[in-house]
Amino acid sequence: MWPRAGGWPRLDDEGRWDAAVLGLPAFRTSLSPTGAHATPAAVRAALRRFSPTLLGPPPIDLHEVLRIADAGDVDEPDGPAGEASARTAVAALRERADLVVALGGDNSITYAVAQGAAASGLITLDAHFDLRDGVSNGSPVRRLVEAGMDPHRIVQVGIADFANSAAYARRAVDLGITVITLDEVRRRGIPDVVAEALAIAGSGGGPIHLDIDVDVCDRAVAPGCPASVPGGLQAWELRALVRAAASDSRVHSADIVEVDATADAPDGRTVRLAALCVLELLAAKAIAR
Repeated sequence: MWPRAGGWPRLDDEGRWDAAVLGLPAFRTSLSPTGAHATPAAVRAALRRFSPTLLGPPPIDLHEVLRIADAGDVDEPDGPAGEASARTAVAALRERADLVVALGGDNSITYAVAQGAAASGLITLDAHFDLRDGVSNGSPVRRLVEAGMDPHRIVQVGIADFANSAAYARRAVDLGITVITLDEVRRRGIPDVVAEALAIAGSGGGPIHLDIDVDVCDRAVAPGCPASVPGGLQAWELRALVRAAASDSRVHSADIVEVDATADAPDGRTVRLAALCVLELLAAKAIAR
């Protein structure tokens, strides 16, 4: 009488799915050495440690109210060819699933996933701007803007002091990106911050992509994130932000990135948090029905 989360069937039959999970084990352009390519499999394994049940009341079993499928992994998602494959896979999934959840891999996947999902707006939960030059896990937001995404529909939540340069902070201002710092999240509270983020990213209509960079969290709860710093979000704050944002019907895609399963603490706390973010995304959709 204790069902486990995960273990979802492969997306191999016809029909509509409420959610589809896709692995994108990108790691080759990471600015710091990472084993993030091992993370999709690790998250799938960690899901089995949890129940699919929301306590309610009344209690809700996600497996009973949602059709969830696992679409496997995109092989070699790095580089132009890999990004094209990822973009194609996400676009195909969006034809059949209301929500696509991409398991990274590093933050470079946000570029292809948001494009594949035809996202018009972007919300990032991240300590960093990701506006660097070049092609790396530090550049997806800049690349999306250069590819045509309206920067006035981008909201970056959790941007932290001492984790960014003044040059990139000025770049965000010049582009017109809305930045909600880590301190501001705590001062204003999660409901207010998420309401503003959704209003801005969703202005003008069209789908919203949610980028969940786990390095927005405190290093004590996310030691498996190479760029996490002391003082970041607590695990409960990240989970609450994810559920609140995903409860909006315009959020049709999300990625969970920057977790290096090979560098996690012995208790696997970072990978487990990433797995819980998957469940929070699903919970939001179940509750909103």
